[in-house]
Order: sequence, then C-alpha cells, then structure tokens
Amino acid sequence: MDAAYALGWTVVRKMPERAARLAFAALADRTWHGHGSGVRQLERNLCRVLGKDAVDDEVRVLSKKVLRSYFRYWLEVFRLPEYDRERILGGMRVTGEKKIFSNLDAGRGVVLALPHMGNYEHAGAWLVHSGYPFTTVAERLRPESLYDRFVEFREGLGMEVLAHKGASAFGRMARRLRAGRPVCLVVDRDLTATGVDVEFFGATARMPAVAAALALQTGAALIPVTLWYEGEYWGARVHEEIPVPGQGSRQEKIQAMTQEMARVFQEGIAAHPEDWHMLQKVWVEDLAEAPR
Repeated sequence: MDAAYALGWTVVRKMPERAARLAFAALADRTWHGHGSGVRQLERNLCRVLGKDAVDDEVRVLSKKVLRSYFRYWLEVFRLPEYDRERILGGMRVTGEKKIFSNLDAGRGVVLALPHMGNYEHAGAWLVHSGYPFTTVAERLRPESLYDRFVEFREGLGMEVLAHKGASAFGRMARRLRAGRPVCLVVDRDLTATGVDVEFFGATARMPAVAAALALQTGAALIPVTLWYEGEYWGARVHEEIPVPGQGSRQEKIQAMTQEMARVFQEGIAAHPEDWHMLQKVWVEDLAEAPR
C-alpha cells in the first residue's frame, strides 16, 4: 500500500497530464466494473441520495460517474504539488468566500466543515494561497509510513496537520481558533464511534460532533463548504454560518448545529451527487450490520 502511494507521488506526479487522466479514467471504469464492496456501498449510499429502495440503472450510471470523479481526486492529489499558485487560485470557482475572509480578518476563528466532495485538498491549497494557512486533522493510517506521506503532502501545501485521535488535537485546534485562525475538517463520516445521530436524506446517519463542539467552545464561526468539479475547474460554495442555538444544554446545542450541518451537506450533495466520494458506511442502519 505504501509503495503504491509512493508511486503516485513520484511517477504519476511527473507523467504527462493527458496520459495520466486517461489512465485514471480507465482505472475508475475497471474498478466500477469489478463491483467490489466499496462500489456496492457507494451504490447503497446513492440509493438514499436519490430516494430509491434498490439499485437500478440510474444508480449504476451515477456510481460510474462518482468513480470517475473519485479517481480524478486521487490523480490530482498526486499531481497537486506540481501545481503553481496561479493554477490553484485561477482554477477555483468559489461563491461566498467573503464569509470566511471577513471573519478571519476581524480576528475571529472559523471552522470550515466539509463533506467528502470534489477535491478538498485543492480547496485547502486555495485557502493557503489566499493568505489563510489553516489547521486540519488526518486519520491515522497503517502502515505508519503511509500516514507520514499524507502528512508530508499536506504540510507541503501549507497546512498544519494533527492526528485526529485524542484530546490534544481538540485542544490545539481550539487554541488556533481562539487565535483567529481557520480550522478545516471533513466531517460527513464518523471515525470515532462518538458522533451524533442526524437525519440525512430521510434516514439516521452518524456524523462527528467535533466541528460544532469547537465552534461552541471557542466562539468561532461554523461555516459549511460543499465542493464539486466544473469541467476542468473546481467549484465550491461557502454556505451561511451555523449559529449557536440560544437555548439548550451543551449537548443539545451540538446536536442542533450538527443536524443543520448535515442539512447543508444534503443540499450540496443533492446538487452534485456525482462528486460525493462516499464509498463507506454513513447511515446507522448500515453501521449496525457489523460490530462497531
């Protein structure tokens, strides 16, 4: 596994771009035809997005588009260190970005909450090159050398990367927010088994509580962002800030804010389902099928 990613960040990174795109599109189609467990879970997820009870031709066609989008994401991850500032900034098509910049320029921290959509690595590089370096977390991968590669990749783009487990990461992110800096978190799938249940496309899903908890504890703005591809470009929408409810316990406020975040994600995914790269379990019904 580590060798495969090393190959990506060396050979794929230096390949002619057209050849690399053709190769990754072919790999995407081959993976889709293989119909492995990840593709089957993706299609179950898409059934919920489309409001269907079972996989049909429409779901299969959409899942193939998702695989193409997902493999494009990986191709760009491997090649992103080669992109210059002009391409990173010029390729983004963003609406609502002033919501981010105005808070940060006023000295208020911002929690940017994202789903697994489009290319959030490129969006992170865009934010850094816009003059706002940020802190994020990374899932602990095995082998350790693979985790180190991802940390090196993200740090090379100008991000501060923390391991996602433990109170120390939460505390460090809170300190960054209180200092008026941004924190970016991908939070449409719970990794900790301590997330909160939310309604998501008409069924109960589990999402991390960390984004809402950080905003509640530090006074930072919680702002969802959804991403997609626009032809050769990268699209992003910065949504309205999710306010802290005026009443309720701490847990009730976190629940309400996470639910609103899920609603915004649902809106963005419904608009661009082909760019939601969720090949894993999100809904409680699916999670209950195997020991947690």
